[in-house]
Amino acid sequence: MEIQRLILVMVFTLSLVMLWGAWEKQYNPQPASTAAGKTEANTVPKPTAGANGQVNPSTPVSGAPPSVAQAPKAIVKTDLLAAEISALGGDLVRLELTRHKALVDKSKNFVLFDTEAQHIYLAQSGLIGEGLANHKTLFQLAPGTYELKEGSDTLQVRFEAPEADGIKVTKIYTFRRGSYLIDVGFEIANLKQTALTPHAYFQLTRDGNKPESETTMISTFTGPALYTEAEKYQKLSFEDIEKGKAKFAQKADNGWIGLVQHYFVAAWLPQGKVEREFYARKV
Repeated sequence: MEIQRLILVMVFTLSLVMLWGAWEKQYNPQPASTAAGKTEANTVPKPTAGANGQVNPSTPVSGAPPSVAQAPKAIVKTDLLAAEISALGGDLVRLELTRHKALVDKSKNFVLFDTEAQHIYLAQSGLIGEGLANHKTLFQLAPGTYELKEGSDTLQVRFEAPEADGIKVTKIYTFRRGSYLIDVGFEIANLKQTALTPHAYFQLTRDGNKPESETTMISTFTGPALYTEAEKYQKLSFEDIEKGKAKFAQKADNGWIGLVQHYFVAAWLPQGKVEREFYARKV
C-alpha cells in the first residue's frame, strides 16, 4: 500500500481567489465553458469569476450527484468560526466568522462563504488523475456537528471517497484553536501495483457582485489578487477576467492568490517551493 499526502493550507481574512498547482500544461484542461461551466451552472446564477482545470471530471458513484443544497454537510464549530463542508466534493460551502459582526445587520455574524441565491462563494479542491477524487465526487460523510472541545487545540474532519480503480482517497480538513488557517489535505491509498502521479488543484468560485456593505459613497476594490516574489502584488478586476484581458503572473514556485473584499480575504497558501500555475476565468 502506498500512502501519499498532499497538504495545502487555506486562510480566510478577505474575498475570492483561484489557484491551481502546476498541471495544466501536462493535462491540457478543457475550456472553462465545458469543464467548469457545467459544474457551476447548477449552483451559481451569474458567476463572473472562477477557476478550472478539471479534465473530464467524473463522480465515482452511480447516477448523478446531488446538488450542493441536497448533499449532506458537516457543520464545524471552533472558537472563531462556523463552517459547513459539503459531502459533494468536500467543498467548503459556508464560512461564518463568529467574532465579526455583519457589516449591515449587526445582529448577525459576518458570513464570508455562502451558496445562497444572492451570493455564491465557495472553496473547492480535488485531485487530477484516473480514479482520484475531485470536486464532483460524492464523499462518504456522517452528517452532523463537529465541535472543537474545551481542552483540544485541533479538530480534524475526514471525508472518504468511494474506492475507484483500486484507489482510496480521504480528504482531510484540520481546524485549530485561535486560528483562521484551515489545512486541506488528501490521503491517497494506492492498492494497485502501478505508481500514481497525482496533481492537486485548489480553487475558489465567487459571483462578481459587490459586498452588501458597498455604497455609492464608499467604494473599495473587490476582486482577485495574487502575489509572487518576482511580480509582487497584483490585482485583477472581474471585468478584465470576463473579457479575457486580465494580466498576471501565471507560473511560479512561490506565492499565493486570493480576493480582496472590503476588510476580508480568502487565499490559497501552497507550501514549499513547488511549481504552481495561477489563473482566473469566468465560468
